[in-house]
Amino acid sequence: MPAKDLFHDAVKNGLIKEGWTITDDPLHLRISLKVDFYIDLGAEKMFAAEKDGEKIAVEVKSFAGNSDISEFHTALGQFLNYQDALEIKQPNRFLYLAVPIDTYETFFQDAFISASISKHKLRILVYNPNDEVITKWIR
Repeated sequence: MPAKDLFHDAVKNGLIKEGWTITDDPLHLRISLKVDFYIDLGAEKMFAAEKDGEKIAVEVKSFAGNSDISEFHTALGQFLNYQDALEIKQPNRFLYLAVPIDTYETFFQDAFISASISKHKLRILVYNPNDEVITKWIR
């Protein structure tokens, strides 16, 4: 099983504060004999007016390395693979890429990065790692 991201618990706690129930930590998807994925978190939020609640999967990224673009390459590749896997195994679950607020407000505002996010239809969850809160949902 892969190691947890630096801010894994901050995102998990932020989701719990918003009323989400963590159902998987990590969310394991076996696609085939040779392909296993571990998405950082699976969560569910029940709504009183609905029979079924909203289900999400969250891949947490810290962008704490030496190269934001290198980390973005990795995150985008994971997102696309995980999205494909969810379409096969859990098509009712929405995938989010969790990024820290400072990275979102700087690096993610670059025209190329914004265009890539739009082109690939990434859902973004922006979090504050210090306060352990979710500051923005981009769908």
